Amino acid sequence: MRTAESLQFHLGTLETATNKFSEDNKLGEEYAMEGLYSVKSDVFSFGVLLLEIITGRRNFLGFHRNNCGPTLIGYAWQLWNETKGLELMDPLLKGSCSPNEFLRYIHIGLLCVQEDANNRPTMSSVVHMLKTETISLSRPEKPAFFTGRYVDHHDQVRAQDCSANGLTISIDVPR
Repeated sequence: MRTAESLQFHLGTLETATNKFSEDNKLGEEYAMEGLYSVKSDVFSFGVLLLEIITGRRNFLGFHRNNCGPTLIGYAWQLWNETKGLELMDPLLKGSCSPNEFLRYIHIGLLCVQEDANNRPTMSSVVHMLKTETISLSRPEKPAFFTGRYVDHHDQVRAQDCSANGLTISIDVPR
């Protein structure tokens, strides 16, 4: 993907990748915790979407079917720090995307989902990073704390004993 035009997707693809434009796991910590929405929330959303597209995976707890585990963002962060980012590559991309391009996309995605919204790039900077391979990228900081949901193969939310980042969330369900 060398040009902005190559990043264009059909609306159906974007709708599927974003769970029909759901706010779940897309708007960042400042929206989830405080109900605040900003330009940096858009950057966070784009980072989540970019990571989902290049990995072929959705961002939710247990996304890799281990019942309990990190979200895609947490897993990407973990592999990035272990210099194993290529393990995230969608098998469908192997012939059309070089390893260096793929790692750059992960890097950009992680810059977009940093915990501190002030450290996230602007969207114009993100576009510039995507278009210009020679720009050096800063080291991403820890991604935003972010809870997800475990989805089984029927896309139904399942209750389970599991905590992400040391926080347990209980949801009351009517009888």
